[in-house]
Amino acid sequence: MDKGRLEAFSDGVIAIIITIMVLELKVPHGTDLNALLPLLPVFCSYVLSFIYVGIYWNNHHHMLHAAKQVSGAALWANLHLLFWLSLIPFVTGWVGENQFTSLPLALYGFVLLMSGFGYYLLARALVASHGGDSALAKAIGKDVKGITSVICYAVAIPAAFWNPWAAFVIYVGVAGMWFIPDRRIEQVMER
Repeated sequence: MDKGRLEAFSDGVIAIIITIMVLELKVPHGTDLNALLPLLPVFCSYVLSFIYVGIYWNNHHHMLHAAKQVSGAALWANLHLLFWLSLIPFVTGWVGENQFTSLPLALYGFVLLMSGFGYYLLARALVASHGGDSALAKAIGKDVKGITSVICYAVAIPAAFWNPWAAFVIYVGVAGMWFIPDRRIEQVMER
């Protein structure tokens, strides 16, 4: 099956996710800088989530660029990923409105964990349909960065109940780890 529809659908869903997230930023009822202070937690959670959605979009684009076709399993894995990504606006708003308290931060981490797992499933489904010796399989490799991310999320979820800021720092650290684009796929595709 051609990958074009999957890419177009995914791009549309991700664009809607980003649009929904920005709608959580309410206009302040004042004209000075102090009117913006109550919005700071909401804005910070928005920025982090925007970066995460951007990271997923960027890596999704690169992975599908390396794919030649998609299977039925890849379609379902992609829907699984998009489901979890679509929950990011909800948890982003909850974290921001409640100023980074334990339960919202833990649920935020759970959504990130499941998004990471969804991406992993999509990658495995694409590799399975292309074969273990394909350029895509070589580009994805052992995906140490992806597995490390999922482990970090799994650590951050209970940490949110112990120290919410520790969980937040872990989420920022994982985003920072991915902020620099992963060149594995580009390098394999250039060869």
